[in-house]
Amino acid sequence: MKFKNCDEKTVNRLFELISSLENAEDVRVLLSDLCTEHEIEQMAQRIRAAELLLEGKTYASVKENCDISSATLSRVSRCVQYGEGYRKFLK
Repeated sequence: MKFKNCDEKTVNRLFELISSLENAEDVRVLLSDLCTEHEIEQMAQRIRAAELLLEGKTYASVKENCDISSATLSRVSRCVQYGEGYRKFLK
């Protein structure tokens, strides 16, 4: 993964910090400090969209159930098909 505005050491520190969290409450506390409410909502919607796509739902059905743009849904769909994270963690 390449990042434009941040060096790899700094990004890896973020990943290490997240991996050190012990439970959902720790994640909530950290994300509440790191992200806006809107950013958290967007991430949650992406996860919900991925779950629906993994269940075999159509784009139209996902759009009805999630407040997500077509462009974002397309990206989530590509990640579901070709990425690793959604399939690994959304079983």
